[in-house]
Amino acid sequence: MATLDLIFFDAGGGHRAAATALKTILEADYPQIQPRLMHLRDVLDSVDVFRKVLHIDLQEIYNLVLRKGWTLGSETGLRFMQRVIRFYTGSEVKLLEAWWGKTGAPDMAVSLIPNFNEAMFKAWQRVAPGRPYVTILTDIADFPPHFWMERQKQYFICGSQHAVDQARAMGHAAERIFLTSGMILQPRFYDLPPLDRDAERRKLDLDPAIPTGLVLFGGYGSASMLEIARKLEPLAGKLQLILIAGKNAKLEAGLKSLPGKLRRHVVGFTSEVPYYMRLADFFIGKPGPGSLSEAVHLGLPCITTRNAWTLPQERYNSQWLIENGFGLVLRSFSGIEPTVRQLLSSENVLNKMRERTAQARNRAIYEIPAILSEIHGRQP
Repeated sequence: MATLDLIFFDAGGGHRAAATALKTILEADYPQIQPRLMHLRDVLDSVDVFRKVLHIDLQEIYNLVLRKGWTLGSETGLRFMQRVIRFYTGSEVKLLEAWWGKTGAPDMAVSLIPNFNEAMFKAWQRVAPGRPYVTILTDIADFPPHFWMERQKQYFICGSQHAVDQARAMGHAAERIFLTSGMILQPRFYDLPPLDRDAERRKLDLDPAIPTGLVLFGGYGSASMLEIARKLEPLAGKLQLILIAGKNAKLEAGLKSLPGKLRRHVVGFTSEVPYYMRLADFFIGKPGPGSLSEAVHLGLPCITTRNAWTLPQERYNSQWLIENGFGLVLRSFSGIEPTVRQLLSSENVLNKMRERTAQARNRAIYEIPAILSEIHGRQP
């Protein structure tokens, strides 16, 4: 029996989601591996200088920035945050060492978070020297320095060839770098039952024959969704939209009351994202690794943006879309109407991109347990 800690935090929803998804698969399919969730905030809460000074913890600052759209100049904020984290490395190592001393160090530590891997690795070396330390990137690429990858003797699991190349460029040995077929997705995105798309569209008062875009900007939505709906109004009769507003009741109400002839189905918070994606023909949203990966996995070409407001760790995602032929990238959503016209044009751009996305085969959630088992099996 191998034990491991899956280390996550709640700065953005992807880290917890990836950890819990991985735990679910391990418990279902790998009885020889016993996973344990480890919330880093529970360990490091006493050294959260942001909470002490601003009365709000570090991960909540990050989430507030995302909800409010205050991402302009976010690279400067990221580098400042990294300096603070590194300044407190000594304290972080002591707290992590004490935590593992109290809870018992498992056979393997698996990090699903950036920025703290130096401190966590140093603590791990003290409590479990020789045992493997693994970082699973939940971004499509690293954003060096000191984001996901550090120069230390550990393992990396990467969801893109670009991330693999980044690890090799840092000098990490090839046998310590593993490539998966994509990002970790929730198990609910797999083994989906048959769906009568025409019938399901009718249930939502949508026309089965009209191309459908799904607009999604994370769990709290974005005011950009209102702009997108307005900009696409000239395509009424040629296009319809499914808009998921998330936990933003004001946005949901605004989308529902928006005047116009463009058919729209507005949804609040839902756990049925795979269902709505399967009713759509393409995706419009922010360049987050999770939503883009989910859309591509379900065969949807993507339209997203890259500009000064794009989070630095998400800048490569738009390049990933273009390199693979999975979508189109704009400077802003002010240009969404001509872009969608292009997608629906007589040259059949949409169908060509759907063929590309249909070739994507993301099985990362099922590949990673086998990789972790292999890493554990290498130990004496």
